[in-house]
Amino acid sequence: MIEPAITEWTSQLARWVHVITAVAWIGSSFYFIALDLSLKRREGLAKGVSGEAWQVHGGGFYRMQKYNVAPPELPRELTWFKWESYATWLSGFFLIVWIYYLQADIYTIDPAKLPLAPWQAGLLGLGVLAGGWIVYDALCKSPLGKNDVALGAVLFALIVAASWGFGLVMSDRAAFLHTGAMIATWMTGSVFFVIIPNQKKVVADLIAGREPDPRLGKQAKQRSLHNNYLTLPVLFLMLSTHYPLAWSSAYAPLIVACVIVAGALVRHFFNTMHADQGYVWWTWGGAAAAMALAAFLSVAGRPSFETVDFDAGFDLPEAQTIAFQEAMAVIQGRCAMCHATEPAWAGIASAPKGVRFESPADIMRHAEEIRIQSVLTGAMPPNNITDMTPEERRLVAAWLAKRDGR
Repeated sequence: MIEPAITEWTSQLARWVHVITAVAWIGSSFYFIALDLSLKRREGLAKGVSGEAWQVHGGGFYRMQKYNVAPPELPRELTWFKWESYATWLSGFFLIVWIYYLQADIYTIDPAKLPLAPWQAGLLGLGVLAGGWIVYDALCKSPLGKNDVALGAVLFALIVAASWGFGLVMSDRAAFLHTGAMIATWMTGSVFFVIIPNQKKVVADLIAGREPDPRLGKQAKQRSLHNNYLTLPVLFLMLSTHYPLAWSSAYAPLIVACVIVAGALVRHFFNTMHADQGYVWWTWGGAAAAMALAAFLSVAGRPSFETVDFDAGFDLPEAQTIAFQEAMAVIQGRCAMCHATEPAWAGIASAPKGVRFESPADIMRHAEEIRIQSVLTGAMPPNNITDMTPEERRLVAAWLAKRDGR
C-alpha cells in the first residue's frame, strides 16, 4: 500500500501541472480560433495570404497574417503549438492511472454493477480510451467526415452513448470522468496524429519545392474545430467529479448531453462574434436552458434513500471488532449527517464526492480517505463543525492501525 502522504502529494502536484498545461492549451486554442475567424481580406496582401488581423497587447501592435496553404518559403524559426496539448493529456493520463486505476477499489469499481479486480478496472479504462480514439478517428476519415453537421450529430450521439455504457460497468463518478477523458483523448489524439503530422508534411513539401496538398490543412482545421467545441464540456466533466449531484443521477448521460449542447452554444456565440457575423444572443438563452435542464435532471435522478443497505458489511470479520465498532460510532456520529444518500446538513444536496458512511461497508471502502481527512489531517469535518474530539480521532486511528496490522 502506498503511503497516504505520498498519494496525497503526488495527486496534488500532478493536478497542479495538469491545470497549468490545460490553461496554456485552452488559451492558445481559443486564441487561434478567434484569430482565424477574425482575419480580413485587404488589398495589397502578399500572394497566397488569405487575410490579416491587427491586434494590440501589452503596449505593442501585432500584424497577424495567414496563408491559404503555406508561405512560398519558410522562416528560420517556426513555433509549433503542440506541447501544451501533449503535456495536458500526459498529466491527465498520469492522474487517471494514479487515482482511478491504482486506487480502483475506491474510485472506479462498483461491485453492484461489475465486481472487477483493480487490474481489470485499469485495463477496462485503458481500453475505453484507446477504443474511443479508434472509433472517433475512423468516423472522421470515413465519408461521413465530409459532412461536418452529420459528423457532429454522430459524435454527439457517440459521447452520450459512451457515457451510458461507462455507467453500466464503472462507478458513477468514474463513468463521468472517463467520458471526459475519452473526449480529451480525441482532442490530443487529433493534435498528435493529424494536425501536427499534416503540418509537417506541408513543411516537407515546401522544403522539397513541391506544392502542399490543401486537403492536409482542411483535415487539420476540422479536428481543430472539434477541439474548440468540445473544450468547455470536457472542463465541466472533469470538474464535476467533485460535485456528485450531477454524476450520481440516474440521468447522467442526459446531463452529459445537456452540457455538450450548452458548451457548443457558448462557443458558437464567440466564434460568430470573432468572425464579425454579429452577436447571436439567443445562444446564451439556449445554453442557460440546457444547464437548467441538467440541474433538474440531477435532482430528479438522485439515488433513492430506500436503496441504501444500512446493514451491508456487518457480516464481515472486520465489522465484528471492537476497534471498528468504536470508529464507526464516531464516523456516523460526526460525519454521516453530510456523507449520506440524503444529507441532513442544511445546504448540502448530496454526499460530498459521493462518499457515504451509512453502512459498515461504506466506511471500510473509504478507509484511506478517512485516514487522510480525519487522522493525518483535521480537514474533516470542515472547521471541525461537528466537534469531533481528539479522543474520537484516536479511536478512528486505532481502527485504521489495526486494519493495517500494526
